[in-house]
Amino acid sequence: MSELILHHYPTSPFAEKARLLLGFKGLSWRSVNISPVMPKPDLTSLTGGYRKTPVLQIGADIYCDTALIARRLEQEKALPAFFPEGQEMITATFAAWADSVVFQHAVSLVFQPASVAVRFGKLSPEAIKGFLADRAGLFSGGSATRLSAEQARHQWPTIMARLEQQLQREQGDFLFGEPSIGDFALAHSLWFLKATHVTSPLVDVYPAVSAWFGRVMGFGHGAFSEMTSEEALEVARNATPAALPDEQFEEPNGFEVGQQVVIAATDYGVDPVAGELLYAGSEELILRREDERAGVVHVHFPRFGFRIEAQ
Repeated sequence: MSELILHHYPTSPFAEKARLLLGFKGLSWRSVNISPVMPKPDLTSLTGGYRKTPVLQIGADIYCDTALIARRLEQEKALPAFFPEGQEMITATFAAWADSVVFQHAVSLVFQPASVAVRFGKLSPEAIKGFLADRAGLFSGGSATRLSAEQARHQWPTIMARLEQQLQREQGDFLFGEPSIGDFALAHSLWFLKATHVTSPLVDVYPAVSAWFGRVMGFGHGAFSEMTSEEALEVARNATPAALPDEQFEEPNGFEVGQQVVIAATDYGVDPVAGELLYAGSEELILRREDERAGVVHVHFPRFGFRIEAQ
């Protein structure tokens, strides 16, 4: 069985989500640290251009976006479940809301001037300028719009009051009673805010949310060991992609297996990935591509939040 390899960097909120997913499942994994900013030549050799963090690699199969990574980890180890029986839709839908709306608010709050001054206080002005320029590029060209800090501050109490109310109900220690993907999709944005004393009070003043947050973080990150990006490329080069899923699905826009297509995120980080369409299911799209450094790889994307076009 191929090892689970996570390509990530320590301060990425979505990487923290993935690390918590691995910890909740009690899985062992290899850690490949990547740059927070472009270029990322070793990563994009695996993905074909997708640049968002994190990326999960299993042999020659490359999984993009934490929504799909969660589903792949559920296949790896069914229990404890991210999508509890009978709550599959509500937990997945809440997670999608948290990953978009709550994260959008957290980004605006973290990147307000007072927070930036503390968060990046040890970096040179040139490094800060380069990071912010990279993020401006990351958030350009897609459907995601930058929420002003003023509007984020205005709306934040509504989000948190609703969460506080939900968590005060006597239904268990987590958002939907037992732990689910919804908890992890919400926790990473709050983790992002708690990184400095400027934004941490936006979480800390809500006692039920704070107690819940501690429980989610208590799952930890599982057992992991370091791996270099060169070693990860070698793993892909020497591996054979896994067999394709056997779901029978009719592609609504008429794309056919074997067709040359481009797949890209629609919200931000919209860098396109070109390849041969191997599979189109209700949740997942798979491209075959070949790279001189990574060899033949299958790159996996979620259907929701991504677009597909003929090349």
